[in-house]
Amino acid sequence: VEVAKKVGGEAFCHGCTGKGNDQFRIEFVMRALMPQARIVAPMREKNMTRVWEIDYAKRKGVPISQSVEKIWSIDENMWGRSIEGGRLEEPDYTPPEEIYKWTRSPKDAPDEPHDLELGFEKGVPVSIDGNSGLSPAELIMQMNKIAGEHGVGRIDIMEDRMMGLKVRENYECPAAVSIILAHKALEALVSTRDEIRFKMLVDQEWGKLAYEGLWFDPFKNDLEAFINNIQERVTGTVKLRFYKGSVKVIGRSSPNALYSEDLASFDSQTFDQTKMEGMVAVHGLQARMAIESKLRK
Repeated sequence: VEVAKKVGGEAFCHGCTGKGNDQFRIEFVMRALMPQARIVAPMREKNMTRVWEIDYAKRKGVPISQSVEKIWSIDENMWGRSIEGGRLEEPDYTPPEEIYKWTRSPKDAPDEPHDLELGFEKGVPVSIDGNSGLSPAELIMQMNKIAGEHGVGRIDIMEDRMMGLKVRENYECPAAVSIILAHKALEALVSTRDEIRFKMLVDQEWGKLAYEGLWFDPFKNDLEAFINNIQERVTGTVKLRFYKGSVKVIGRSSPNALYSEDLASFDSQTFDQTKMEGMVAVHGLQARMAIESKLRK
């Protein structure tokens, strides 16, 4: 949009189909930031199909990797890779191993687990095994390599697109799966119970806005005010173990932890258990009254 304004552009052209989500995401930004511009979408306007495109490319001598037999559509950036189209759209079709490029099949992954420590500062991953000299992009790419080598990051889901179509999607996102798991583990260590509960709702709403491309929606700014505040305490390290297609948290530490070993330990006398009797006695009071009322009828 900035370039279009600089050069006096009057229209935007994109290659999205009329069945995908990207048309909503791209055009929202264009219309929001440059409402006077015209939108040109040949794929949608001409009602083109992938088979027609492949045939057209063949007739015009344009080299492409797709074929009618392997008509997959692939999009990727450092955060993830999506593979769709052809038989992959069938809910009961088993995807061939060849669609995956970032992740090994779990059966071919190393026989020994790989442990690493991921460091965070205010919610942002900043180090791997103490190496804080990585840029954000380098850290993500290194996590992609490590997790993918161990078969972590494959996702096969049924997705509800924005226009109402239910479709099958395959993704590879080894770094994303691993980093998000570690981040949630650290949040759970430093956040209060109510913060964790509410953060789950905020994550869902923020994800929906991102999915729908509503990046400039004021609601997103509202959600991020809460997110940024809660991330102030999300500093520390998380230990991850990768093995045969799985990744799990095996340890976490933070200077802001709300955990007290002295209070939580079953062997400690610091916590006076006798004080719990009154609290336990009134727990679920309204629920118990409702049950008693039902039994009387």
